[in-house]
Amino acid sequence: MSDRTDSQRSPAARPWAALVVLMLPVLLVAVDNTVLSFAVPSISESLRPGGTELLWIVDAYPLVLAGLLVPMGSLGDRLGRRRLLLIGATGFAAVSAVAAFAPTAGLLIAARAALGFFGAMLMPATLSLIRNIFVDPHERRTAIAVWAAGFSGGAALGPIVGGFLLEHYWWGSVFLLAVPVLVPLLVLGPILVPESRDPDPGPVDPVSIALSLGAMVPLVYGIKKVAESGVGPGSVVPILLGLAVGSLFVRRQLRREVPLLDVRLFTNPVFSGSVAANLLSVFSMVGFLFFVAQHLQLVSGRGPVEAGLFLLPGLVVTIIAGLAVVRVVRRVSPAKVVAGGLLLNAVGYGVVLASGQAGSDLGLMLAFVILGAGVGSAETISNDLILSSVPAAKAGAASAVSETAYELGAVLGTAVLGSILTAVYRSGVVVPDGIPADDARAAGETLGGATEVAVGLPPTLAEQLLESARHAFDSGVVLTSAIGIVLMVLAAAIALRSLRSAQ
Repeated sequence: MSDRTDSQRSPAARPWAALVVLMLPVLLVAVDNTVLSFAVPSISESLRPGGTELLWIVDAYPLVLAGLLVPMGSLGDRLGRRRLLLIGATGFAAVSAVAAFAPTAGLLIAARAALGFFGAMLMPATLSLIRNIFVDPHERRTAIAVWAAGFSGGAALGPIVGGFLLEHYWWGSVFLLAVPVLVPLLVLGPILVPESRDPDPGPVDPVSIALSLGAMVPLVYGIKKVAESGVGPGSVVPILLGLAVGSLFVRRQLRREVPLLDVRLFTNPVFSGSVAANLLSVFSMVGFLFFVAQHLQLVSGRGPVEAGLFLLPGLVVTIIAGLAVVRVVRRVSPAKVVAGGLLLNAVGYGVVLASGQAGSDLGLMLAFVILGAGVGSAETISNDLILSSVPAAKAGAASAVSETAYELGAVLGTAVLGSILTAVYRSGVVVPDGIPADDARAAGETLGGATEVAVGLPPTLAEQLLESARHAFDSGVVLTSAIGIVLMVLAAAIALRSLRSAQ
């Protein structure tokens, strides 16, 4: 049975008008992913959170979001995707206004968790609605390319918008930004976006929702802890707990006649291969950004906004590549296009590896441009294949899997490559004698710590510390780039094999 939608009764131009409206929450969520990091210093100064509170201000949103993407995607299939989108937009706008004026760190943490709850309603709904609004495969690929471009464009705007707002307004302005973006969606969404849902949805399963949360939240938390403090009980135990609960979730889905998530979708090699390509593309992008952002600011001495503008060409190429690949895939098989994009990611890392410790900012810009072309190509086609390889009625669940892969790719990119980079830095940095013990410990942990400590040191001692710290950091960049090359080549081989039957 086909999915129920009102789009068939819409004029020819209506789907594209609907797409414009759907891009509003996409841009907002993408900006929100990168803008908060710029507000952390101002939040710390204003609310005086403790170390644990500051960690939860940052982490509450992605943890709740990751845990609820699959349940919300499936609920959209059952209750109506447009309805869930509008509920999510209303809640996100209202809670954003509360977060902007939060008087305490505790209230801000609660608001961030609530934003994760409502944010989980937005992204799967936008992608699944696109799947059902655009029934022509070529138009759908173009629409998904625009969706992916909006996500990349939002990521590019985050540092620029955040820098501007924080330069002219208080920290709450980065949250208040959601209100003017989402109000047009709430007005135009009911008019332009057709409703769609699974015509035979089955009952809501609270136990499966709880198991999904119980699997994803500790798993993502554990991965983030690896990035922050390395492998240890505080990271391994949550990861093992998440995997254990995840196995219970899978077993329950296999037993149920109408599961929350049909895990048998993963037996389709096109679906599972596309999810893997999606995850690894984001992994490569976020892992690259982890070290290039630090290099531009802490080694080259650029400000946050200037560093964001320096990366803008690569993000523009990401958008252009995502749109251009729609025409390419008409003549070249999707497997070759996705594999080619992943190989471009490897070439981007190769540029960093070849330049070694003498790498220039222009070299990093070139590497990011190449990487952007690869990510834009692979992401657009892999997202399209994820949606087109499942029945339209399951578009919400498939979209949620795609979004979950994105979130996991982001945290893994930071955790895996970031942890390796940090370990190489710690083993390579030489802290000069004469620096107080606490400062020496901070300088030996991260490049940011060394830069902060150097400010209070005599010029000669500061120069010795910074030279050693920067050399150790760039040594780590070289090693992580080599690992990135190997992973992207393996990913390309997997894509060629798993996607060979895709049309």
